Amino acid sequence: MSTTAATRRVLGIDPGSVRTGFGVIEVTGSRSSYVASGVIQTGKGSFAQRLHIIYTGIAEVIRAHQVSESAIEEVFVSRNIQSALKLGQARGAAICACAGDDLAVHEYSARAIKQALVGSGGADKDQVSYMVRAILSLQGVLREDAADALAVALAHTQHDRLSAQIASNKRRAIP
Repeated sequence: MSTTAATRRVLGIDPGSVRTGFGVIEVTGSRSSYVASGVIQTGKGSFAQRLHIIYTGIAEVIRAHQVSESAIEEVFVSRNIQSALKLGQARGAAICACAGDDLAVHEYSARAIKQALVGSGGADKDQVSYMVRAILSLQGVLREDAADALAVALAHTQHDRLSAQIASNKRRAIP
């Protein structure tokens, strides 16, 4: 399917060095619909091999679903600096896959994603998952990483709609 100005495919990515979630939605106007989601499992190989699996997995998703733009969750620094560094490298592998297909990469904090979907930056994962299923009219349970990735994609579309509305309001306000 080719994308037009009115229809686009957005890839959301929830990076992780063991499991990287992905979610693809199609956006037409203000309507978002589910295309695909899943988890790229990296296994127990060397860290370099795991990063390569993330890179190739995201590249395959982009091509298979004709993605036109991407969004990824930012790294938050926890107490374990080694975990944060590995998460940053997993993010880098996913970002490189997007850049390799000439996709702009939009980055959002976990708090901004929760705020966009639930209305509270302190929302828990169950609330986010519920809103993802409700917005996309999905039944059943989504894997946590896939639900988080779909949330990233949906937050990006919400951000785009808000930015477009603000721009429109500014144009109308200028005499």
